Amino acid sequence: MASPFVAPVTRQVSGRAAPASIPSGPESGQPLAATVAEMPVLDASGRRVLFGSLFRERRAVVVFVRHFLCYICKEYVEDLAKIPKSFLQEANVTLIVIGQSSYHHIEPFCKLTGYSHEIYVDPEREIYKRLGMKRGEEIASSACGSAGPEIKPVPHQ
Repeated sequence: MASPFVAPVTRQVSGRAAPASIPSGPESGQPLAATVAEMPVLDASGRRVLFGSLFRERRAVVVFVRHFLCYICKEYVEDLAKIPKSFLQEANVTLIVIGQSSYHHIEPFCKLTGYSHEIYVDPEREIYKRLGMKRGEEIASSACGSAGPEIKPVPHQ
């Protein structure tokens, strides 16, 4: 029997207040973006960039991946790499991947996946923690032992 498809867990991170059903920043009552906007990420050269500057003045789709060595994350970023820059430009959207690794791993990961859009790292996982994201092991052992949102359903033929 095929497992039902479980939609990935997503949250809108914006400068506006989050809906009441989605908690904002921990204890602060701030919108999600405000709680992490001043936190740094690193680019491929190790330069610090404030996370909020990535989406403050432009529309952006920010994708957090678990780890650059994770096969599912690699496969997902390979899929993102197939999105033509012209499509994003036409939609006036920037695609950004955030990993939790050393910045030294960005260039090899991009070569491996073919990803040529923006990519940064949060090596200390501070943004991940602040936004309530869990490590893969925590996802697998939580929520009644169900498969995490990172598992792709395989259609049966």
